[in-house]
Formats: sequence, structure tokens, C-alpha cells
Amino acid sequence: MPVPAAESRASYILDKLHSLSGIVPIGAYLVEHFFENSYALVSPAKYNYVAGKLETIPWRVAAEFIFIWAPIAFHGFYGLWIWWKGKSNAAGHPWMANWLYVLQRWTGIIAFFFIGYHVWTVRFETHGVTSYAAMAKIFADPVFATIYVISILAISFHLGNGLWNFCCKWGIAVTARSQRTAAWAGAAVAIIFAIVGVAIIAGFRFHWTPFDNYLQ
Repeated sequence: MPVPAAESRASYILDKLHSLSGIVPIGAYLVEHFFENSYALVSPAKYNYVAGKLETIPWRVAAEFIFIWAPIAFHGFYGLWIWWKGKSNAAGHPWMANWLYVLQRWTGIIAFFFIGYHVWTVRFETHGVTSYAAMAKIFADPVFATIYVISILAISFHLGNGLWNFCCKWGIAVTARSQRTAAWAGAAVAIIFAIVGVAIIAGFRFHWTPFDNYLQ
């Protein structure tokens, strides 16, 4: 059955916005969020100081809703709809592109539910107040630490592969050479985020502060 032109046009626009929202503002926010939490690798006091400054930003709730919660909700729910409507042929045609499609969908699901859990427990249950001691207590539990590691790896892959998809969908990477470059850039982003994310978790869990010399 032919797809109506209006429906096809709407789907095209939503697909574009879905791809864009994964990079801006969500990807940009992840950069800021990882950078903020990296202060745990400097010292507990420095982490508490930075977290305290962010917790007193004027119009914080409105800014979070516009630039964080609403884009994540759109990206997540529309991504679930794409996953539900899409069909994978990776089993019959085990090509790299097909497996990347499968991994992008499943890592997206993991990221969606983890972010919901993380926001609820760290943002709402604590009334927006975060401390080094509270985070260290979470990661002291090996079960929660493992869940966080798996989720961080999933988010890192999803962002890196999503960056490659974004470059292709938005016409930034058109030629085969530029698409390979975008793929390598996406892989680098995924690896960097994975390393930084796991390092932050290790910092909280083991009270590891490799950058404490910055305070001297």
C-alpha cells in the first residue's frame, strides 16, 4: 500500500529531528554531564563544589525541561517507535550495517530506561541535590556499579554510531570517503565516552582521584 505523501513527509521531518536531537542538545548535554562528573577524579570537595554551583543555576527547572528532559523524551519515545516498526535482517544478512542497526536500537533502549532511572534517583528523589558521598554509596554496590558500566557503554556506542548516522542523514558525509571519516569519528567519540564514563564510575567506587595534583 503506498504511503500518503503527507505521512511520508512527516516521517521524513521526524526522522531528521530525531537524528538532530541525539546530537544537539542531548549529545552536547552528555559532554557537559561527563565533564561535570569528571571532577570526582580530582577530589570529593571539588566535585561537591561544582555540583553545588550547577544546583543553584537560575531557572534551572525550566532550562532542564527545555534543553534536557523534552529532547530526551522525544528522542527516546520516537526511537522506541522506530524500533517497534522496524525490521532487522541481521540474522539473514549479517553485514556490518545491519548489525550496527540492531546495536543502535538495543543500546538506545538500554539508554532510554537507564536515563529515566538515573534522572529519577539522582535528580528527583534527592530534590536536585547531589554529593560525592551519595554517588560513592551508589557505586559501592557491585550490582549498581555493573548496571552503570553496561549502561555507560551502551550510551557511548549509541552516541558514537548516532553521530555517524547524523552526518549521513544530514548530508554532511555524502561520499564514501567522508562517510568512512564520519564512522571513524563516531568510533572515537564512543571510545572516549566509554573510557571517561568507566573512569568516573571507578573514581566513585574506589575513591580514586588521579587528578588530585591539580589542587596543588
